[in-house]
Amino acid sequence: MLPLEFLFSRTFSEDPYAAYAELRASGPVHQVDFPRGATAFLVVDHAHGRAALNDPRLSKDSAHSALPVNGDLFFGGTMLAMDPPDHTRMRALVAKAFTGRRVEKLRPRVQEIADGLLDGIAARGAADLIEEFAVPLPIQVICELLGVPASDRARFREWTAVLTVPALTAEARERRREVALAFNDYLTGVIAERRAGPGDDLISGLITARDGDASLTGAEMLNSVALLLIAGHETTVNLIGNGVLALLRAPGQLELLRSRPDLLPSAIEELLRYDGPVERASQRVALEDMEIAGTPIPKGAWVHVSLGAADRDPAVFDAPDRLDVTRAPKRHVAFGHGLHFCLGAPLARLEGQIAIGGLLDRFPDLALAVPAGELRHHRTGSIVRGLVSLPVRV
Repeated sequence: MLPLEFLFSRTFSEDPYAAYAELRASGPVHQVDFPRGATAFLVVDHAHGRAALNDPRLSKDSAHSALPVNGDLFFGGTMLAMDPPDHTRMRALVAKAFTGRRVEKLRPRVQEIADGLLDGIAARGAADLIEEFAVPLPIQVICELLGVPASDRARFREWTAVLTVPALTAEARERRREVALAFNDYLTGVIAERRAGPGDDLISGLITARDGDASLTGAEMLNSVALLLIAGHETTVNLIGNGVLALLRAPGQLELLRSRPDLLPSAIEELLRYDGPVERASQRVALEDMEIAGTPIPKGAWVHVSLGAADRDPAVFDAPDRLDVTRAPKRHVAFGHGLHFCLGAPLARLEGQIAIGGLLDRFPDLALAVPAGELRHHRTGSIVRGLVSLPVRV
């Protein structure tokens, strides 16, 4: 049985892939020793992990668990925690507002924001790429997409830092409750303003979205905006940070990408596969007694799919621990798979291409400012993994 403490250890956070390789070599499914008698299983290969992500016997609704636990996000009523038919209806409505066309219209503005941040870094000659580039770029983009005032962005970062981390103490739970109420009140006010005077922003689009006679309820609207705001920047921060570090550690690949910018779209897919921001998919609950790869999974047990492990599976990817920006990118599961495939994938790809492409084009001498061994990773909500900081010289 796999100790839960190991999955949250510093050693594992710094390099989970070596541990996943050992686990995968001994089998695709491993029971995890969760506290309070909970039964949980971790899937670490590509074939069974991908299948589990779209298995109707595995529910996203924690109410089906034999031991309900606090979710990674405060807003339990989001699409992340729903099954069909509620998930189908809600996702269809959000998709009508969060369209590829709306995302593509953002390209010039994303480029403008990125260029402005790069100008500031160039003037200083050095930077923490997380704090000065990877964080402000996606949070500014998602706030503009939603129509949130620039003056409120600092508050959003503060709030999401609290809401995406499990509250393990009474003090942390109280702080989380206070922040959630403040976040709730703020978003309720913004949504009310858009109802009174719609604009060209995503919140207005969500208000007017219709699927036949169906529309989002007030609670669904609130939860959808909260999810888009939180997920819309936290994961992209780590796509940029993890991706830049991977390239700096593979100088041959960095130079190849710099000399062939046409490879940028496939390179982003490879960076997502190689060290994507979402290491494990949000948990699922077995609706019945079942098996995965011959391992019995009892009804009510939690099932966690490791996206990071699946995307380093040698049964699917040749030399999976090698970064290769020319690799055909189509089979990774960094955005999930099936019903819960990430709705924000087009925006993440757009931001990743502009951010990483802009860095490489602007700074031919980009280099780490500290030894790679001094860099540290952290987790958000136990599933998102990224760098605490990324000091560079430009």
